[in-house]
Amino acid sequence: MVGSIMGRFRNSNGTLAYENGSVQNGGCLSEEKLDELRKLIGKSEGDPLRIVSVGAGAWGSVFAALLQDSYGQFRDKIQIRIWRRAGRAVDRATAEHLFEVINSREDVLRRLIRRCAYLKYVEGRLGDRTLFADEILKDGFCLNMVDTPLCPLKVVTNLQEAVWDADIVVNGLPSTETREIFEEISEYWKERITVPIIISLAKGIQAALDPVPHIITPTKMIHQATGVSMENILYLGGPNIASEIYNKEYANARICGAEKWRKPLAKFLRQPHFIVWDNSDLVTHEVMGGLKNVYAIGAGMVAALTNESATSKSVYFAHCTSEMIFITHLLAEEPEKLAGPLLADTYVTLLKGRNAWYGQMLAKGQLSPDMGDSISGKGMIQGVSAVEAFFELLSQSSLNVLHPEENKPVAPVELCPILKTLYKILISRELSSQAILKALRDENLNDPRERIEIAQSHVFYRPSLLGQP
Repeated sequence: MVGSIMGRFRNSNGTLAYENGSVQNGGCLSEEKLDELRKLIGKSEGDPLRIVSVGAGAWGSVFAALLQDSYGQFRDKIQIRIWRRAGRAVDRATAEHLFEVINSREDVLRRLIRRCAYLKYVEGRLGDRTLFADEILKDGFCLNMVDTPLCPLKVVTNLQEAVWDADIVVNGLPSTETREIFEEISEYWKERITVPIIISLAKGIQAALDPVPHIITPTKMIHQATGVSMENILYLGGPNIASEIYNKEYANARICGAEKWRKPLAKFLRQPHFIVWDNSDLVTHEVMGGLKNVYAIGAGMVAALTNESATSKSVYFAHCTSEMIFITHLLAEEPEKLAGPLLADTYVTLLKGRNAWYGQMLAKGQLSPDMGDSISGKGMIQGVSAVEAFFELLSQSSLNVLHPEENKPVAPVELCPILKTLYKILISRELSSQAILKALRDENLNDPRERIEIAQSHVFYRPSLLGQP
């Protein structure tokens, strides 16, 4: 309980904190929410609720840290851990920068000294020691986000140990790694009696063309890999930047899935600065979370190529949002319900997301598509695989729509010139980043309003794209 925990101190903002990283912030209310969820899951006294985040990217690490801050003080009732692979070395430049971050934050510096952990960062700075990603994560440093120190975390590098008895598993993996890791996890769950709850944070999709073209989302990958019922698999997403959420910038998100779990989990995850709503439409929200990453890459290119021209960026925004609206009419029976969440998520990703940053680096020549989509210090750029997936799907003749001017059937991608251009830049690599500006300045390019009118005036909805009859 709170009174029995040693090593309390005051943060610079005056809140009471503990050496395990938790903060006394509405402790009684937090304990009540924890007790409610424990009861619903069926936990007995003395048996802690076990939560593990699989994957230690920025969002997965922040998610685990938020839970640790809120509930870590109740050690006899909850156990929060994070899994990441062992052996990833921290390069010298990152070690030097990390040392600067540590010394610029008095609270972090004092914490490391108190935990006898400071010396290794001095040695890392001097090049006398190699630091490892799992090692620094224990002290609250995510390799993809070293500028934002988190609370100390319980890190596990053995996947079987991490997940075999977990009550709640958080998928913090990129969509491109989700299936492979959860297939391995399923091997460790063969003897399980209870069914875990899985919350996926991944934003990305895969394309499948047989028996009909359709989208496979991370929650579907998890279901196929583990056999866990979709009732127990949820998606959490929203317009947010991981570092800002941990720094308590006001944000909101939606947890989507079956009512049995989404409502109690929304209550459990909700904090004064992080409002979590719930929604039943899991798959569509999940797909939309992947779609905005596609166009964020192009936005970064436009920003870099035009020296941050507000006018050029607004032109791009008009065209990319009209394409997204067109695509949502293919995917959703009531697409207007998605307009707010999709545009909000797109807006924040264009402003500060890693996909927009990646587009900028490509346009500036500091990165190239040949370098792959896993970038040191940033993690996986999920928009790249999403470009390929959406292009493949929307190129299928079985999904043909009537071209408004030529009055003949065409694949939907023919009405999405930005998506086509991004594919040629990132995937087939037949064009340079400059092509995104040529696409915007094409004299034959239709008014984006016309694309929206086409979508709204025709019955485009293709339920088979989301695997529905």
